[in-house]
Amino acid sequence: MTPDNTTVIHLLAGQRPDGQLIFEDVRAENAGDGCYRLLASPLFARGAAKGDLLRLQAAGRFDVEQYGGNLCIRVLAKRDIDRIRSELQAELPALGGELEFHNARMLALSVPVATGFSVIEAALNKVLQGNDQALWQYANVYDPVDGETPLNWWHDFLAR
Repeated sequence: MTPDNTTVIHLLAGQRPDGQLIFEDVRAENAGDGCYRLLASPLFARGAAKGDLLRLQAAGRFDVEQYGGNLCIRVLAKRDIDRIRSELQAELPALGGELEFHNARMLALSVPVATGFSVIEAALNKVLQGNDQALWQYANVYDPVDGETPLNWWHDFLAR
């Protein structure tokens, strides 16, 4: 842990075919009592985003104790990632979001849910239109286990 109360936590990101667990290191602030507030959205660990308060469990598993109000969005592309990044960075100020990570094939974005799903989706679809080698997905909207059941955390968050 650093003097400013930040640390790196290890979140379960997946499992190899041989059964070995895969962990992702994510920057967080120690909130005490086994809880950590994410300072960045995880790229591979599903179900959480920047600003969420997590309670760590065994083997990198976690429960979200409190949502921070951000959507974690992943963009994956086999080509044109630099163009996609550039166009998304131009859109992000209007969405209130930020680019948190990028490499040769992936981007991770954090966007406040208050921006609205339809506004966010329209911007992403516009940037990726015509690129059949790219897709985007929410990382903290659907159940991390089945990938289909909406978590619906945003209803309570938006009602505040």
